[in-house]
Amino acid sequence: MGSVLFSPLALGPITVPNRIAVAPMCQYSADDGSATTWHIQQWMQYAMSGAGLVVIEATGVERRGRITHGCLGLYSDANEASIASVLAAARRVAIPGTRFGIQVAHAGRKASTQRPWEGGGPLQVHEDPWPIVAPSPLPFAPGYAVPQELDEEGMTRVRLAFVRAAQRAARLGFDVVELHCAHGYLLDSFLSPIANVRKDAYGGSRENRMRFPLSVAKAVRAALPVTVALGARITGTDWTETGWSPDDAAAFAAELKALGAVYACVSSGGIAPGIPIPSGLGYQVPPGAHVRAKTGIVTRSAGHIVQPQQAEDLIASGQADMVALARALLDNPRWPWHAADHLGAKITYPPQFARAAADVWKVARVARPLDFPQS
Repeated sequence: MGSVLFSPLALGPITVPNRIAVAPMCQYSADDGSATTWHIQQWMQYAMSGAGLVVIEATGVERRGRITHGCLGLYSDANEASIASVLAAARRVAIPGTRFGIQVAHAGRKASTQRPWEGGGPLQVHEDPWPIVAPSPLPFAPGYAVPQELDEEGMTRVRLAFVRAAQRAARLGFDVVELHCAHGYLLDSFLSPIANVRKDAYGGSRENRMRFPLSVAKAVRAALPVTVALGARITGTDWTETGWSPDDAAAFAAELKALGAVYACVSSGGIAPGIPIPSGLGYQVPPGAHVRAKTGIVTRSAGHIVQPQQAEDLIASGQADMVALARALLDNPRWPWHAADHLGAKITYPPQFARAAADVWKVARVARPLDFPQS
C-alpha cells in the first residue's frame, strides 16, 4: 500500500496531487498591497516544494483590512497586476499538478498594526495608522484602537470587497479561494462571543453570530466560476469555555459546506491575547478531527505538523484529509521531497535538482534534518 500523504484528493472541481498544502503565511513585504521581489522568490520556492496545494498568504480585500502596511492585498488593479506577474513566475517553475490558492481576508480589529519585527503593536500616530472596523467597539487589547462597529451599510461594503477580491482571484487563475474565518480577524470576530457582543441580528446566539460570515461565503461562492474551489480556514476553538468551541466550529463548517465550500482548514486561537494555548505537536488536530467527524467536510489540519510519519499517520487514521505546513516549510522548503523519500513515495523533481535525489546521491540522507527525531 502506498503513502496516503502522497495520494490525490478531490476538492470540489479540482484535484490536488497530494495531501500537503502550503499554509498561507503572512510575509509583511508588500507595497500598498502589491507583491514585491520578496514574493517572487517565496512563491517560486512554494511552487517547487512538491506541496499539492500552495495557498498564498492572507490577502486583504480592502486597504483597511490589512494587518500591517506590508500585507498583501487584492483591492486594486495594481495589486492584481503584481500578483499576476509573480504567480506567472511561480507557475513556470511549479512541479506538474501543483494547484494554487489565495486566502482572502479582512483583519478587522487586529488591523493597523506594526510588522512583527517592528514590534507588532498598534500603529502609532507617526506611523500612518488607519481606522479599523469590527462587530463590536471592543479593542483587541489595551492600547489598541477602539474599532468602529459595522452597521448594515458597512457590512454590505465589506461583503462586496470580498466578492470583488474573489473575482480578481478567479481572473488571475487561482484554483482555490480560501476565506479567512480564523485567528480573531474580522469574520472570526463576528463568530466568537468574546469579540461580538452585539444585540441585533448579528450577535447573541450562534446562529446570529454566523449570519454575516455566512453571507460573505454565500456571496463569494456565487461570484466564483464553478471551476474554482471555495474553502475556508476556521477556528476550531478559542481555548476558553467562554469562547468558540469545537461544536461551534462543526456547526459553522456544516453551514459552509451547504453553501458550497469544499474544505475547512481548522486552526485555533487568536481571538484575544492572554488565553493559554496548549501548544505542542499536532495540538490543533483534535478540533479538526471533531469537525471532520461531525460534518464529513474535507478537513485540513494545521499546527506543529513537522514529521512525515506524523502527517502520514494523521491522514491514515482519519483525523484529517490534508495537512497544512507553515514553519516546517519555511525551515525546509524541500520538506515534501524528503517526506516522499521517507515514506517510499514518488514525487517529481525539477531536473536541475535530480542529481541530489536520494536514489542518486546516497550520502545525501546523512544530512537531512527529517531523518532526526524532533520534540
